Amino acid sequence: MTSTAASCLLFLRMKSLEEAELCFPELLNSSCRKAMGPHSVSMLTYILLSSISVLTVTLNLLVIISISHFKQLHTPTNLLLLSLAVSDFFVGLLMCFQIMLIDGCWFFGDIMCMLYQYLGYIITSASVGTMVLISVDRYVAICDPLHYSNKVTQKRVKICVCLSWICSAFLQTLMLKDNLEQPGRYKSCFGECVVVIDYIAGLVDVFLSFIGPVTVIIVLYMRVFVVAVSQARAMRSHTAAFPLKSSVRVTAKKSELKAARTLGVVIVVFLMCLCPYYCVALTGQDTLLNASTATFIICLIYFNSCLNPVIYAFFYPWFRKSIKLIVTLKILQPGSYATNIL
Repeated sequence: MTSTAASCLLFLRMKSLEEAELCFPELLNSSCRKAMGPHSVSMLTYILLSSISVLTVTLNLLVIISISHFKQLHTPTNLLLLSLAVSDFFVGLLMCFQIMLIDGCWFFGDIMCMLYQYLGYIITSASVGTMVLISVDRYVAICDPLHYSNKVTQKRVKICVCLSWICSAFLQTLMLKDNLEQPGRYKSCFGECVVVIDYIAGLVDVFLSFIGPVTVIIVLYMRVFVVAVSQARAMRSHTAAFPLKSSVRVTAKKSELKAARTLGVVIVVFLMCLCPYYCVALTGQDTLLNASTATFIICLIYFNSCLNPVIYAFFYPWFRKSIKLIVTLKILQPGSYATNIL
C-alpha cells in the first residue's frame, strides 16, 4: 500500500507539473507549452518592457499634443513628426500584448492575434514611409531652399502622409490575406499567436518596406550631407566677409541644417533598430532563432518608438518648452494655442 500510494502521489505531482507548463491545462493534448525560464529573468523582462511601454505612450502623446495644439508648430516638417509620433504611440500600446507573450502563451483568441499582428505590420510599414517623407522634406529644404515653401506645403504633406498609411494598410492586407481570411489557420496548438507569409510575398514585403525605402533614404541624406557641408563652408566665408548683412540668412541656414542633423539622427536610430529584423527576414533564418533572440529583435523595434521623443527633447527646445506647458496645464488656458513656443 505504501509503495502504491507513493507511486500515485508521484504520478499526480508529475501530472500537476505537466499541466503547470501548459498554456491551457484543460487541453492536455492540444495546448501549447509555456516558455519556461528563471523567474527572476521573467520578472525583469516584464518590468523592463512595461516601463518602456508606459514611457513610449506618454512621450509620444506629449509630441502629439504639442504639435496638434500649438499653432507655431503647424509646419510641414512637424506634420511628418506628428505622423511618426502617432505610429510610435500605437507601438507603445501594442507592446502590452508583446509583454503578455513573454511566457509564450496567447490568451486572447485568434481574431485578436490577427488584429495585433496586422496592426503591427501596418504601423511598421507606415513608419518607414514617414521616414522616406522626412528625408524628402530635408532634401528639398537643404538642396532647393528657394522653392521649399512652394513645393512642400501643409496640404501636400497631409496628402502624402495619408497615402503612406493607406498604401501600408493595402500592402499588408495583401501580404496577410490568407491569415485575415482564416485567423489561426497556421497555429500548431492552442495558445499560439502566429502568422505565416509566403516566401515570395515576404521578399516583396522586405523590398517594398525596407530595401527600397532605405535606399531612397540613404541616397537623399548623402546628397543632403554633401550640400550641407558646402553650405556651412559658404556661410563661414560669407560671414567673415559681411558680418552684419548675413546674420539673418546665416541664422535661417543654421536652423535648417540643425533640423537636418536632428532628423538624420532619428533616421539612423530607426534603421539601426529595424535592420536586425529585416536582415533575419531577408536571410530566411527566422526559424532558427530561439525565443529570447526573437523577443529581443522585436523589442528592439518597439524600443525605437521610445527613443524618438527622447531625441526631440534633446535637440528641440520647442519640445522641452511645450512639455512644461502641458505638464503645468497651461495649455488649458484660453488662447494658449497662440503661445510663442519657438
